[in-house]
Amino acid sequence: PSCLADIPEWNFDGSSTAQAEGSNSDMFLVPVCMFRDPFCLDPNKLVLCEVLKYNRKPAETNLRHTCKKVMDLVKDSHPWFGMEQEYTLLGINGHPYGWPDNGFPGPQGPYYCGVGADKVYGRDIVESHYKACLYAGVKICGTNAEVMPSQWEFQVGPCEGIEMGDHLWMARFILHRVCEDFGVVATLDPKPMTGNWNGAGCHTNYSTEEMRREGGLKHIEAAIEKLSKRHDYHICVYAPRGGRDQSRRPT
Repeated sequence: PSCLADIPEWNFDGSSTAQAEGSNSDMFLVPVCMFRDPFCLDPNKLVLCEVLKYNRKPAETNLRHTCKKVMDLVKDSHPWFGMEQEYTLLGINGHPYGWPDNGFPGPQGPYYCGVGADKVYGRDIVESHYKACLYAGVKICGTNAEVMPSQWEFQVGPCEGIEMGDHLWMARFILHRVCEDFGVVATLDPKPMTGNWNGAGCHTNYSTEEMRREGGLKHIEAAIEKLSKRHDYHICVYAPRGGRDQSRRPT
């Protein structure tokens, strides 16, 4: 396929994925974004899809559908996003990759943006993910070792509108797929290790065309004022389970 129009819709049994009842489980996969496949290589493709229910309405897990409507409404503002996804590498046993089996590494401090086998664990995994994203056409733009050992971050963007979500989700998919080849697991959990160990998040950088122009600071301050009135609501939707996962993250 050379474009989305070349890709047919497909269907699947939603009861197999806990997205539908077995009595009425037909669900549709509607292609929305296409990338080069870094695993099977050209001419193969990876295709991101939206999920619709049997009646062609968005599945409950399909949050892209609503987001796309909002992004279309504000397209004249040319909203740009850059997102920084932190994650932690774990062994199959759930223990952080590279940590001692029966103990802990030294205190945090030398690991952030570190170098050396005693400072960073899993760089070969991280760089394989980076190269796979570049091959795919994901707008990945950076990566670094994070504060906790075996914790990393990659950055995607700037992307405009719905493209941000599409590229971030594909980068996440590729991350999990690369980790599979190395026999490790990547977790996006906001607090994978309790105690005085760094949490993980996905930080969002955002601007509109007005904010990027000369004198844009007043538009930034106006947006912050609007956000402040909806703080509790936003926290509830930023993290799964009504924000309860997010509440575990701060120290």
